[in-house]
Amino acid sequence: MRRGLIALMLAPALAFAAPGDAPDPLNSGRWPDIRKEFFANAPVSFDPRVVVTAPATAEDSMNVPVSVRVEGGLVARRIVVFAELNPIVRVLEVEPVKAAPYISFRMKLQQGSPVRAAVLDPDGAWHLGGVFVEAAGGGCTTPGSGRAQPDWQAHLGEVDSHEWPRSDGQSRLRLRISHPMDTGLAAGIPAFFLQKLSLTDDAGTEYLRLSTFEPLSENPVLGFDLPTHTGRTLRLTGVDNNGNKIDRVLK
Repeated sequence: MRRGLIALMLAPALAFAAPGDAPDPLNSGRWPDIRKEFFANAPVSFDPRVVVTAPATAEDSMNVPVSVRVEGGLVARRIVVFAELNPIVRVLEVEPVKAAPYISFRMKLQQGSPVRAAVLDPDGAWHLGGVFVEAAGGGCTTPGSGRAQPDWQAHLGEVDSHEWPRSDGQSRLRLRISHPMDTGLAAGIPAFFLQKLSLTDDAGTEYLRLSTFEPLSENPVLGFDLPTHTGRTLRLTGVDNNGNKIDRVLK
């Protein structure tokens, strides 16, 4: 009876450690559940071409710098970033469209956690990279500092940006968006966060689409790599979960 009960308890986890799946290099106890929730029965592999860079230990659990770069010719239809041990797991999703498969950002960590990026290829297979980041904790349940400023609402949705052309035919674009990015987990402060962003130019070319979630840091700072094009004008549009819109020409 005891042996049968143990087998039943293990069955769901074994079902989603799908045949052919390699062992998790980060040895996370949450991985079987994450695999089931995010990827169902799709092919999944741990792939060194998906490079996630983050500090081994977070100095500030509310502002953990992370970058994701896809190398080696792997084609990325979509990139999903998640922190397995956060109370809100999903951090962001990006469709590169015309942009390079690269993004940098800062995020909140509630505790030490695997931080992973999953890349969907054109054949429907997922390729994963990740690192473990130690954190003192509390990043998702601590109120942001911006609300202490009496005029924070007047600056909501403002965008600062700069673009640096490089010698490889790409430009690095960095932008900062004024937004509190409240998780809804701090007492008395409801969830209030950016949800959708799109970057286009004046010719109507869309470079990327971005979905963002509560664990993205307050006043998000985002970095992208775009094809260099002199004389273009870039526009950032988007919306938050309260329906506030962003529509800014980047200078």
